[in-house]
Order: sequence, then C-alpha cells, then structure tokens
Amino acid sequence: MSSPTPSDSAASTARPALWQCGRFRLSLERPLVMGILNITDDSFSDGGRHRDPTVAVAAARRMIEEGADIIDIGAESTRPGARAVPPDEEWARLAPVVEALAGLDVPLSIDTRHPGTMARVIAAGASIINDISGFRTPEARAAVAGSEVGLVTMHMLGDSPATMQANPVYADVVAEVGHFLMDSRQALLDAGVAPERICLDPGFGFGKTLAHNLALYRGIPAWASVAPVLVGVSRKSMLGAITGQPVDRRLPASLAAALAGGDAQPPALMGRPRAGGPGVAQQEAGRAPTGVGERQRRSDRLAQPHAVAHGARGPQHCGRGGTHHVDHDEDHDHSGPGQHGGRARRDEDQGDP
Repeated sequence: MSSPTPSDSAASTARPALWQCGRFRLSLERPLVMGILNITDDSFSDGGRHRDPTVAVAAARRMIEEGADIIDIGAESTRPGARAVPPDEEWARLAPVVEALAGLDVPLSIDTRHPGTMARVIAAGASIINDISGFRTPEARAAVAGSEVGLVTMHMLGDSPATMQANPVYADVVAEVGHFLMDSRQALLDAGVAPERICLDPGFGFGKTLAHNLALYRGIPAWASVAPVLVGVSRKSMLGAITGQPVDRRLPASLAAALAGGDAQPPALMGRPRAGGPGVAQQEAGRAPTGVGERQRRSDRLAQPHAVAHGARGPQHCGRGGTHHVDHDEDHDHSGPGQHGGRARRDEDQGDP
C-alpha cells in the first residue's frame, strides 16, 4: 500500500504555527477544544435538545465556561438517511444563535455545506466554516475565499451523507483520503485562501467502515505536517463497535481514541497539552468536563484520561499539529449496524447497537 504523502505543492509549505480564524489567531502550541452544538431535530447524540435558540445559546456559554476554545454549530443532520435541510431553513435555525454568540471571545464555527449559508454566517460574524463536503464546488470556495475565516475541509465518500455509508470501498483509504485532502487544500489555495486558514479533517465515519477509520490514524503524521488536523471520533459508533457500549458510555473509549490521534502525530506537531504541541479537541454540548474554569486547566485534564473520566463527557483530542473534538452532541456517527465501523459521529442517528 502506498504511504499518504502530501502533494509536492503542499509539502513545500510548512504547517503554519497559527490557525487564522477571522479576528482570531489560534495558537497551535497546545490542543484546542471544539464544543459541538447541534440545533437539529435528529442528531445522533442530542437531536432536538437545542432547537430552542435560548437553550442553544445557554449550552454554548456553558461549554465556553467549561473550557471550549471553539464553538461549532450545526443546523443540518448529516447522519446516513437524514433529511436534507434547505439553505433557507438552515439559516433560519442558525440566525438567532449566531447573532447571540458572534460577539463572544471564542471563535464561532458553522458546520454547513451550502455556499449561501456560508456567506450569510460569515456576514453575521462566524469565524470558521466547517464543510463536510470539503469545499468541492467553485461556489463553496468563492463563498469563503474573500474572507479571513478559518476553514475545515473534510473528506466524505461520495456526494451525500444519505448514500456515503451504503458500501464504502477503497483500494487504499489512507492514500485516497490523503489525496482528497491535499487536492482540497490546493483548490482553496488556488482560490486565494491563505494556508494558515486551512484545517484538514479525514472524516472519521463519513463513508468508512471500522477498519477504514482505524487505518486513518496512519495518515495523521503526514497530514499534520501541512496543516492542523481535526480528529472527530468522540462517542462515535466505531467506538461502540469496538467496546460494545452505547453512546452514553463511550467516554473512556473516546479519550483513548483522542489520545491515539495525538500520538499518531510527529512530536513537533503533536497536540498533547503536556507536550506543548498544537491540536484541537471537541466537546459536545451538555457533556463538557465540569469544574474546569480556564482553558489551560481543561487542556491539562485532556492529558490525563483518568482525571477526565470523572466529570467529563466525551473529550476528543488531536495530536500535535492537529485539531481534536470533545463531542457533546456531535452529529456524525456514520457507522451503520453490522458494518463494524463508519463515521463515529452519528451513533443514535444510525441506530447504534
């Protein structure tokens, strides 16, 4: 099997020391925590809990108090078979929440694949656009190129969450995902996006079996040499397939998977807090560690799984040079029953065993 190596153009550019996200310049000297807030009806972990804007805003503020460095909001479920949400409906869900949170002292990330929504949330004050389709279309790249927001470009098999998990097949998943990420990054650069704005996400569970998901860890070192890498595995069904545990009992597995993502990255790029490397973690709304008032204390706990296990719900941590999730209600478990894998963000949406 071929090794996942960045393209020549990508390899010629060292990974930036900072992640540019609008008015924020995020240091990658330690792991960052991304709090996940789903304002959907059918997300796998928290569907319907935060559809009321008042409840959603309160949940986001709570995550910030508990140590989240970034708040990521999704208004469209991307689980297999989920109903597509039209851009106007997506914006109607997002608008009151974005308006209430855009002025906070942490970046606001919006999970959307619709160019029209991207333009609207950027104008409303969002600092990051997180696109599960990897900015594949010229319209998506045009919507973000003229701004300074951070961009998370993710690999998903196929064109739609509705079909991605039907029969995921790769000749070499690490190489193919790596090529997609490097090509996506290059397309953004060609559109005028500065390299320090780009973060890569291999898309755990988005059109992948358990074996595929586990293999992706091998690609992290090469990808992290080019850009921060977002590793989102918290509470996903891949962990349920390994442990046999339901979504609400996957904290230990989530911690182990997050730390493995950190260990997979080169020492100079690792995101382990105690090693001082860059990274980003995710945390789900309503499942954040409790009693952690400042971000550095939060990072210290991520380095000690036994400490997080008491009073935390679902931290995910990325290695040096990467981005990690600590899911609270992440909407992306795509490992279907009987598949032994898939994207680990949509456990409940997928009817997780």
